[in-house]
Amino acid sequence: MRTPNKRLIVVGDRVLVKSEDGEERTKVGLYLPSTAIDSQAVQGGNIVATGPGLPMPDLTDSSDEPWRIHEGSARATRFVPMQARVGDYALFFRKAAVEITFEGDRYLVVPQSAILALVREEQDFDDE
Repeated sequence: MRTPNKRLIVVGDRVLVKSEDGEERTKVGLYLPSTAIDSQAVQGGNIVATGPGLPMPDLTDSSDEPWRIHEGSARATRFVPMQARVGDYALFFRKAAVEITFEGDRYLVVPQSAILALVREEQDFDDE
């Protein structure tokens, strides 16, 4: 997410979701039971940004302090990739989401572990 003066960076295994208001049928055609809507247990929205994923430790480092940067060590951080992608529709547990406002727009920051299902356009399956 970028505006002329600011950039919103999603970190770790989180996604930024532009939520849709609770309805019985979502814009992508999923039906939500009234119990999920009434209790706001489940919510859906479009993913507009993702973090890089979970950082992986350097398994080749055998020291007692793997977080310490050794001289001459310029190891690039590796990440476990995210399943969620920008453009996916995510159905997630509402309780796990954190609401933020950025440049006047309301978003939800959702950990990937709280996502129940993703809806992806068919042409995007070729990329997998």
